[in-house]
Amino acid sequence: LELGMRSIAITDHGVMYGVVDFYKIMRSNNIKPIIGCEVYTAVRSMDNREHGIDDEQFHLVLLAKNNIGYKNLIKLTSLGFTEGFYYKPRVDMSVLKNHSEGLIALSGCLAGEIPGLLLNGNYEDAKKTTLNFIEIFGQDNFFLEVQDHGILEQKKIINDIIRLSQETGVPLVATNDVHYIKKADARAHDALLCIQTGKTLNDENRMRFQTSEFYLKSPEEMEKLFSYIPEALENTNIIADRCNVELDFGT
Repeated sequence: LELGMRSIAITDHGVMYGVVDFYKIMRSNNIKPIIGCEVYTAVRSMDNREHGIDDEQFHLVLLAKNNIGYKNLIKLTSLGFTEGFYYKPRVDMSVLKNHSEGLIALSGCLAGEIPGLLLNGNYEDAKKTTLNFIEIFGQDNFFLEVQDHGILEQKKIINDIIRLSQETGVPLVATNDVHYIKKADARAHDALLCIQTGKTLNDENRMRFQTSEFYLKSPEEMEKLFSYIPEALENTNIIADRCNVELDFGT
């Protein structure tokens, strides 16, 4: 509310544990809750479990447009555990296609399949993957994400993502990963990561975030970052307007 936000999404990795509490709190504060999940997608298929290949996975953001999408999101996250689990709860393209109704998909962060291909210089494969996602979700329900947390790899592929958008007709959307609320919380978040991974702050080889930009940025901050592609900012509101899940707690 302080930032003038009218809506906000929840996209936990592979799970939906926080959805109900999130929904209730946002509604009580007159903010539209957008229900989503950043799912893990299998490198090959959910049935493959070969060490050294299938222990890696991609990220894909899914948002529920309506209650059909919400039910499909529940189904996908459940199948990720019951049928696709290998290191992480995974889904694959076949399962996504069977449960794509009512969902909007975003291409994901640097851990997404398309950004990964672009980082490796495989533009044509990234384009084929983009077309595959269009086939699964529909032209109007797939967006190419652009992010800028001050990370070199993100800056390296932004022009390729813009080119992909121009060549495929897939719209851009500017996003910012939010792992803590305020920029000053980065240090506390770093300590929490150490607790989670059993490391200490002075361990040079531990898991850590490269920058302190993973906080809830204001519209003004996002406009400054992406002033050269204003349509990517406008599309955040378009997506938010299209996502309307109504949870019934009285039945």
